[in-house]
Amino acid sequence: MPLDGAGRAPPAKGDTATGPPDRRRSPMRNDNNVSANTSCSDDFWTYTLALPRDRRAVRIARAVTRTVLHTYGLAQVSDVAELLASELVTNSLLHSDGPSWIRLSNPRTTHVRVGVWDSNPTIPPPFRGASPPGPPECAERGRGLLLVRECADRWGGYALGEEVFGMCGKLLWFELAA
Repeated sequence: MPLDGAGRAPPAKGDTATGPPDRRRSPMRNDNNVSANTSCSDDFWTYTLALPRDRRAVRIARAVTRTVLHTYGLAQVSDVAELLASELVTNSLLHSDGPSWIRLSNPRTTHVRVGVWDSNPTIPPPFRGASPPGPPECAERGRGLLLVRECADRWGGYALGEEVFGMCGKLLWFELAA
């Protein structure tokens, strides 16, 4: 059974919200009848999704990002978060040949963090710190991670050792003020 970041399981079908009115939880349901705990925005939450290894992954990542942020009353950052998440997922699809995942969370109550990890351990130049030159004007690719750097409040990346998921890889992430 999936757990949220606080180790809570989703309510069983038919459960009702309990607790003080400001802490009541209501189930969020999507078209697949999957439920998750929702609560006031000062609670920590996290969602992780394994992405398919095809171009549909970008659309799925955008839809999940939009749904989660709207569920927590964070629609004001949804458009930018969707754009930046799609750039990270696209980078993963183009530069790794293994599985990838997206995770959305609120590590600090005033920010939303989106991370994408994949099986390629190489941190791309735009996420290595120094500002790399942009692509030539006529280039059709190469601007996505620069968009992340420009639009996110914070961003970063780090290599993952084999102890995580039994394979090497990297995590690229960004944060937006909520």
